[in-house]
Amino acid sequence: MFLFRLAADAVVLLHLAFVLFVLGGGLRVWRWPRWAWLFLPAVTWSALIEFTGWIGPLTPLGHHRRPAIGQASYARGFIDHDLLALLYPVRLTQAWQWTLGAGVLIVDGAVYGILLWRWACSASGSE
Repeated sequence: MFLFRLAADAVVLLHLAFVLFVLGGGLRVWRWPRWAWLFLPAVTWSALIEFTGWIGPLTPLGHHRRPAIGQASYARGFIDHDLLALLYPVRLTQAWQWTLGAGVLIVDGAVYGILLWRWACSASGSE
């Protein structure tokens, strides 16, 4: 039972780590540009999930693990069930999903735009 509980909690923590990486990964790339190879696919995947309303692979895994430890599975997704209640007092709607997806793309697009501009300026010898 302990191992099932540990696995269920590990899925939630992994999912939370992914969400936090997507939200703040652009700043990591700012400092360590090689992280872009991991960050860009994560942002793309996250935006795709938000824009399409799909469910990521960790959500069903979390649903599957909960009954094994005697907890009820939940009908809503990870963001809606675990994080949204903490971040927003209202239920996640499609409009909010689009807003969140667009926000991620805008913020990260700005970070990458500035980075590319800085790299181009340093390559040309001016800034």
